[in-house]
Amino acid sequence: MLDIAEELNRWVEQGRDFAVATVVAVGGSAPRQPGAALAVDGEGTAIGSVSGGCVEGAVYDLCTQALDDGRTVVERFGYSDEDAFAVGLTCGGIIDILVTPVRGGVFPAALTAAAAGEAAALARIVSGPEGLMGRALLVRPDGSYEGKLGGHPQLDRSAAGEARAMLDAGRTGTVEIGEDGSRCGQPLTLLVESSVPAPRMIVFGAIDFAAALVRVGKFLGYHVTVCDARPVFATRARFPEADEVVVEWPHRYLESTETDGRTVLCVLTHDAKFDVPLLQAALKLPVAYVGAMGSRRTHEDRNKRLREVGVTELELARLRSPIGLDLGARTPEETALSIGAEIVANRRGGTGRSLTGAHTPIHHDVPREPAGRIGSVA
Repeated sequence: MLDIAEELNRWVEQGRDFAVATVVAVGGSAPRQPGAALAVDGEGTAIGSVSGGCVEGAVYDLCTQALDDGRTVVERFGYSDEDAFAVGLTCGGIIDILVTPVRGGVFPAALTAAAAGEAAALARIVSGPEGLMGRALLVRPDGSYEGKLGGHPQLDRSAAGEARAMLDAGRTGTVEIGEDGSRCGQPLTLLVESSVPAPRMIVFGAIDFAAALVRVGKFLGYHVTVCDARPVFATRARFPEADEVVVEWPHRYLESTETDGRTVLCVLTHDAKFDVPLLQAALKLPVAYVGAMGSRRTHEDRNKRLREVGVTELELARLRSPIGLDLGARTPEETALSIGAEIVANRRGGTGRSLTGAHTPIHHDVPREPAGRIGSVA
């Protein structure tokens, strides 16, 4: 649900009633992951998506029904071999979808936080005893929380702890705990949706290829910074779509700015006086991706220089150089696409090969198939 928080927050501010359908579990080649949502208001306006189009019509009807009767339900959709025209996922996947009418509670606060780019997690019961389905907690990074899940105070504390751990990792998914908050007793399944600030992409080198990469980075959802030591090139006029343009020596900026396990670093300077001190620092950081532009000759020379300043073979193995996938790219836009594709493949565990004729999974990070049917409750 938090993936459409900005639009839903406007609905809350306008006083609209609405229902939200959220993907809670997937199996096989499902098109959307847990947390993807579709919402319908009282006038029939719809936003978002849960399946890329396969079951949108049926889910729309479930949302309008939830607005009418106030019930929270979970429905499963999959492919029907008996009737290829039945409502289902033609890709062969399975999805479980939670449909909840939104009328107060912690939902408005969760939407406000997500719309503002603040870190927060929304934990909802998606499987368990009747009467608890759909109940929610809003959990903050400091461990404080709003809302109430059930009759056991320990349940709220345990759920908040689980949600905070997933928030720290920036993950959305399900977790099981006991109804009394322990690992024993009747189990509950919680869907935890994490809203975290956009991951960072830092592009070093204010060149024409960087301008194209900024656009690709923004398209992929990154907060993009361009850094270059040369003030004549590092200007807002040249990079209007960047979130930040910084004039500083690249290694000094990297040492002074915040990075995390989702940050990607793209070194496009291909100049040893910038590259070597920058990569020496970058390859020691626990970031998601470090790539450097240059020919294979430049790559070999750069690696030699990095070894001379003490960069280890293990650290060098993390460097993606020459940067990008082999697309035959020549223009700045094609090169930016090549780099963006490698970043996605690195993040998702893809091979970068053509899917035509391959026997590898299309989605590499899909969770296990949902276990059993999740029921519905009034």
